[in-house]
Amino acid sequence: MKNLLNLESVSKAFDIKPLLTNVSLGINEGERIGIVGRNGGGKSTLLKVMVGLEPVDSGRVAKAGSVRIGILSQVDNAKPGALIRDVVLGDTEKHVWASDAAIREIFIGLFGGFTDELLERPFASLSGGERRRVNLARLLVDDLDLILLDEPTNHLDVEGVSWLAAHLKSRTKLSIVVITHDRWFLDEVSDQIWEVVDGDVLTYEGGYSAYVLSKAERSRQQSVEDGKRNMLIRKELAWLRRGAPARTAKPKFRIEAANTLIANEPPPRNQTELLNFASNRLGNTVYETHKAAIRAGEKPILADLNWNVGPGDRIGIVGVNGSGKTTLIRALLGHIKPTAGKIVTGVTAKAAFLSQHLEELDPEWRVLEAVEHVANHVQLGNGKEMSASQLCEKLGFNTDSQWTPVGDLSGGERRRLQLTRLLMDSPNVLLLDEPTNDFDVETLTALEDLLDSFGGTLLVISHDRYFLERVCDKFVGLLGDGKLLDLPRGIEQYLELRIASKSPASSANSTGSTSNAAQSRLLKKDVARLEKQMARATADEADLRSAQIEVGADHEKLVQVMKELAAIHARIAELEEDWLTATTALEEISN
Repeated sequence: MKNLLNLESVSKAFDIKPLLTNVSLGINEGERIGIVGRNGGGKSTLLKVMVGLEPVDSGRVAKAGSVRIGILSQVDNAKPGALIRDVVLGDTEKHVWASDAAIREIFIGLFGGFTDELLERPFASLSGGERRRVNLARLLVDDLDLILLDEPTNHLDVEGVSWLAAHLKSRTKLSIVVITHDRWFLDEVSDQIWEVVDGDVLTYEGGYSAYVLSKAERSRQQSVEDGKRNMLIRKELAWLRRGAPARTAKPKFRIEAANTLIANEPPPRNQTELLNFASNRLGNTVYETHKAAIRAGEKPILADLNWNVGPGDRIGIVGVNGSGKTTLIRALLGHIKPTAGKIVTGVTAKAAFLSQHLEELDPEWRVLEAVEHVANHVQLGNGKEMSASQLCEKLGFNTDSQWTPVGDLSGGERRRLQLTRLLMDSPNVLLLDEPTNDFDVETLTALEDLLDSFGGTLLVISHDRYFLERVCDKFVGLLGDGKLLDLPRGIEQYLELRIASKSPASSANSTGSTSNAAQSRLLKKDVARLEKQMARATADEADLRSAQIEVGADHEKLVQVMKELAAIHARIAELEEDWLTATTALEEISN
């Protein structure tokens, strides 16, 4: 295997803060490496040192003489007056790139098209997200040996992230090093994880799921030195093993050892307990839409919408950029009035909305002061409460950073502060619009843990597929046809529908049906999805069985539990029927 680049005893510090200390690593041809770690811990610096944008304080970076390296950094620029064509294609002759199917595929995947109008747009006129996609296209079009990607999924929707993962997986000889908080993307493209922590870089085999398993095993062997962190690892490990077993195929250590960590670990959420608590806080109604028509200015978004959002619902909202996801949320909040029909809000609903726009706060306030202006303590339910300082720490503000002036915070830190202030107000309905932007993986895990105990209704818009699947139980999609589509099979079903919507009928007629390989791949995903849903439904059934014993002689509660048991039995039967149909079809194709 050809070696491309080596770091030999590299150290790098800014001011007096060491970011890398005596780090030695190597990258070979075809390797896929994901980098994780706390924000400000040295991840981006590591990339810049590799490519020579930052000099090392000691040690050396060595690369093979013929190796071509490209980097996607978080700073996007181009020459004055440059067009998209200039940035992506450079001096390549038109007859060369216009006839190149690979280039067309990249443009279609990132921009939805490949037209002269797109290519002639000035780079300076683009939004930040568009500039990122242009620079990403430049790297993918170029003939490189190694690409270094710093948060490549920022500004991509779920569909775009899925396309990018598939494209990178198809480039088998290309070496990739990627920094991202998108754990689904890490799982898809990585065969190694590097964790930057306290100046060191720890290495793990496999993708993100394997990293969680390995980290849990290391923690078990080293004994419990940090109880809080180990608890979060065990909780996420339990979710990965119970909810997504197919993801654990990559680990190369003994999974049995890690399984001992979760032998008695409960599911991340007690669905029955949270539902009962949410019902007590919210009653029977949260949001109801009756034949509602919703517009964004003059643009129609939804028509004749009948939708019920109930107490304890945890709903992920997906759709292409501009499809109206945020508009739908704002309509539920009453910020936008329906042009027809009506939207009913429950009288006890107390909503909190995390938007993509940062709240203006007094720059002289300290972080803790800004949170305590809302409340000193927050009630989490079931007698649990958390102080303002404890909640700050949970979301990544340690004791020292709680005294940082608001005016000195980065964009990501301001977003975390905004979310902390919302949670301190004890809402019973949370509406989150891209809550994971600029969060590192560790803070995302802590946020998921916090949301696990949220006894209310949760609606989430996010391009972070892992986060959506981790915190939500239901999914709806906006496909631009004026309808809100229920997605019982989740994001995978949404992506299949998007692919189908792009396929012209003539193509379907000429080819007859999808190839056996494509059908097999979709059926395998269906089987895995159904098995995951059956596992969840079975866990819910077990919870209800326990509740049946606990309510004892309380006739009203017993009747309610029996109704829920009947519903879950019907759900399990439906899932088993679907699973049988999918596995039978898969066997027929395989044979």
